[in-house]
Amino acid sequence: MLNFARHRRLRHTANLRAMVRETRLHKEDLIYPIFVVEGENQKNPVQSMPGVFQVSLDLLNEEIEEVVKLGIKSVILFGIPHEKDEVGSGAYHDHGIVQRAIAQIKQQHSDLVVIADTCLCEYTDHGHCGVVENGQIVNDASLKLLAKTAVSQAKAGADIIAPSNMMDGFVAAIREALDEEGFVHIPIMSYAVKYASAFYGPFREAAESTPKFGDRKTYQMDPANRLEALREAEADVEQGCDFLIVKPALSYLDIVRDVKNHFNLPVVAYNVSGEYSMIKAAAENGWIDEKGTVLEMLTSMKRAGADLIITYHAKDVARWLDEQSDY
Repeated sequence: MLNFARHRRLRHTANLRAMVRETRLHKEDLIYPIFVVEGENQKNPVQSMPGVFQVSLDLLNEEIEEVVKLGIKSVILFGIPHEKDEVGSGAYHDHGIVQRAIAQIKQQHSDLVVIADTCLCEYTDHGHCGVVENGQIVNDASLKLLAKTAVSQAKAGADIIAPSNMMDGFVAAIREALDEEGFVHIPIMSYAVKYASAFYGPFREAAESTPKFGDRKTYQMDPANRLEALREAEADVEQGCDFLIVKPALSYLDIVRDVKNHFNLPVVAYNVSGEYSMIKAAAENGWIDEKGTVLEMLTSMKRAGADLIITYHAKDVARWLDEQSDY
């Protein structure tokens, strides 16, 4: 008789497969991004991101109620102000759009984890993530404004500060500012590894943050680089961050694994807008099964080492997880 391994024995039934499943998705893994906009009665569809909207504060409660009822435990906020200027002053105004959204959410659902994206690009008239002088993004002057932004978000009630600007020393500057203002308990979820990716296009429509000149390659990472990701993450760990984000996720699963292997902090994969939009477009054309593809994609991020996933699919995934136990 032939002697060989029979791996299919553990795949014979659904319950057997469930018993030996190595990687599982949970609702607690999901972080849902929300775009908040000035004005009233605004629920503006993002054309390149079907199912995603810019939502005004008067409609925000309805959005949050849905998130909470679905069992999602965390949201991350991005703001679109009425007015922009060269230094992004709306980002650190105590009554800015994100600050008001944070306070409103925490009043409605104090136990929902509210993460504040900390950057200037949505608030600057040039669309860059820092101060611009003579056509150059100036690092250290930008740090002061980013630190002010983080403090204002913490004052509004943010549970986590998530700086996404990729300026050198941004974690150190924000940590020092938070501590000096008495926010020693507020963790920093650093966009430690953020590539200058072509997958961000739809987000820039949603956040109205497309640069008016040049690109972001002088501060975001070259997609060809791997070891640089570890240097970036190591610097942020040394400066006091509490989470490490890898962005984008799908084309960078090797980086997610590298970061997980090297650092003993929670790793967050950002399933970015371009990844979302490709799935949506293919599903709308009937080329793929949306549910199966999304669940497989997010499971691959967990398998690569992500502890948490920022994803625009979060609400759909929460519904699907209620329907089945396969994931």
